[in-house]
Amino acid sequence: MKKILLLLFVAQAALAQKAGIQFKEIPVERVFQEARRTGKPVFVEIFSPTCHVCQSFVPTLADGRVGKYYNSKFISTKIDIAQPSTRTFLEKNHLFVPSLPLFLYFDPQQNLVHFAMSNNTTDEVIRHGTNALNPQARSQNMKARYQQGERSSNFLIDYAMFSRVTKDTVANIAAMNDYARQQSPATFANQTNWLALQKLVLDYENPMFQYMMGHMDTYRKAYGADLAEQVAENILMSSLFSGRGAQYPVAKILEVRQGLVKVGIDAKVAANRTLLPEVNAYFRGHQTAKAVERMDGQVNSNQLSVPEYMYITRLFNRNSPDAVDAPTVAKWAAKALAMKPPQKEQADLYFELAEAYRRGGRTADAQKAAQKSMELAQTNKLDTRRNVEQLGKLK
Repeated sequence: MKKILLLLFVAQAALAQKAGIQFKEIPVERVFQEARRTGKPVFVEIFSPTCHVCQSFVPTLADGRVGKYYNSKFISTKIDIAQPSTRTFLEKNHLFVPSLPLFLYFDPQQNLVHFAMSNNTTDEVIRHGTNALNPQARSQNMKARYQQGERSSNFLIDYAMFSRVTKDTVANIAAMNDYARQQSPATFANQTNWLALQKLVLDYENPMFQYMMGHMDTYRKAYGADLAEQVAENILMSSLFSGRGAQYPVAKILEVRQGLVKVGIDAKVAANRTLLPEVNAYFRGHQTAKAVERMDGQVNSNQLSVPEYMYITRLFNRNSPDAVDAPTVAKWAAKALAMKPPQKEQADLYFELAEAYRRGGRTADAQKAAQKSMELAQTNKLDTRRNVEQLGKLK
């Protein structure tokens, strides 16, 4: 009897799967080839076999009503987030996966027209497919709706998430700033806005996040210290290393550093994280003396490796707006050479030392260092074209 019941269960599961969405088990590029041939749009489920939420959707996607709708309207496939081919697909299409499962809907030319992070019901899954086919309801139309003035709270949340999925940080920040301005500060720490902070806020200047920074104990108590601090850290770091953050003046970068300390990051670790953004901001502001002072402080308080010395000497030789830093850069190269690295690394270091001397007006010293770099490059059969060019500049 047990064997009979098992066979019945397997048969029923197989029938359910047959009745559900027929996912193509072929490479995703071939799915789009078929879409272009048939003129059908494409439904892609991004999932993970270890994601329990994804697994809970299996019966829903195998439901007969869902299958009937999707099989008639879409060509469907599902791709594992952990597979290299999936990462390549996402990178090619400039897409980010904020959580799983993620439903993506494309036209046959592989343009994303809609996304959904669905509730687990047959009606919801069908509704998302219906919206994907409706030019007025699909996500692709959200930017135009925003530009035309739509500002309902639910719309702003959806638009901010779509902006995350499509890596449009500027649109995300605008939407979430509008959303925050609609909320009363008394509601900033409620469950809905906490979820928005976790999933959607990318800018440390967002009013809800500024409130969070001033009331960290409230969030630690309500949502757990570790999670509250992690969310705050994520927002600070996403701000710093965004395209917008790459243009921050030093004052804003220091605000981020202070914020990291406030949420529990060790002060030295926080300083390490903001080091390069600070130095690059000083370069942009033509404040070379402050840039070299900041980096030299880092050098003097840490034991750098030869590759680290190589990195910072190149950074200053290539990006410094003037030669104020040249004596210090030469000192860094000399420190690395004193560590007696392999000859290939010595060739690089002498090259950078020559550049620092040249920038600082010490032509004779630059020629000696450049010649030493050339000799080491020849001995180790390295490409000497840059050495020839450097020596030519020093004649």
